[in-house]
Amino acid sequence: MLLTYILIGLAILLLISSLKVLPEYQRLVVLRLGRALPQAKGPGLVVIIPIIDTPIRVDMRERILEIPKQTCITKDNAPISIDFLIYLQVVDPLASVVNVQNVFQATEGLATTTLRAVIGDIALDDVLSKREEINQKLRVKLDEVTHRWGVQVNAVEIKEIVPPAEVQESMTKQMAAERNRRAMVTEAEGIKQAEILRAEGEKQSAILRAEAEKQAAILRAEAQREAQRIAAEGYALALEQITRAARTIDPNTLLLQYLDTLKNLGSSASTKWILPVEVTGLAKEVSTLFQKKNT
Repeated sequence: MLLTYILIGLAILLLISSLKVLPEYQRLVVLRLGRALPQAKGPGLVVIIPIIDTPIRVDMRERILEIPKQTCITKDNAPISIDFLIYLQVVDPLASVVNVQNVFQATEGLATTTLRAVIGDIALDDVLSKREEINQKLRVKLDEVTHRWGVQVNAVEIKEIVPPAEVQESMTKQMAAERNRRAMVTEAEGIKQAEILRAEGEKQSAILRAEAEKQAAILRAEAQREAQRIAAEGYALALEQITRAARTIDPNTLLLQYLDTLKNLGSSASTKWILPVEVTGLAKEVSTLFQKKNT
């Protein structure tokens, strides 16, 4: 009975050990008597043969592999330190177990040598300014090798690039000079805009003054024209009244005015006399007037 219980217990233990439950992100590579089965098993419930089968779990999730700082020499012989991240994923669990001993360690070693090869073909200035291009080159070169290990490299991202101290110093000076240049350009632009605004203001002011002077001149001209018109109308009215009055004046009255004017000329201190052209006719009229009074 004891032996029977022992055998039953062993059978139960073998049965339990032959059952494997795999989550969605895992696969099971089975080596049966040392030979790998052609297909990985899982996910879900997987049955293996105890003692005969050797199960190896493989994680299919994407993994981040951090590569520590590596010192590389650029094309122009400048030492530079770079660290980066590799995003990779096992796509063939059987190849990742059979074709390489430790897929992630192998990928890390491959990444360091590939980085030096890529950086060695690029000048320092391009290394500092073309990160995306370097990331793409690293991803392509790594994926070409890791593909046979059943691993796919999804992305490579450079974390930090540390140039030599003298290069950092020159970059600092360059950035300071660039900031000074931008400040001077900004100040010049500000002065330019201020001058433009001032000129625009003076232009608008001059235009407004000219418009005001024009309007004032127009108003003065209109006032002067109106004054001249009124004066002309007054002068014309005066002439009309004089003409109307002159028509009613007796010729003898005019004769007396002539004589009075000659009297005033004679009493003046001037040595020159100006006599009207009608002086002869005036004399005749005077004589005629005296004759009428005598008769």
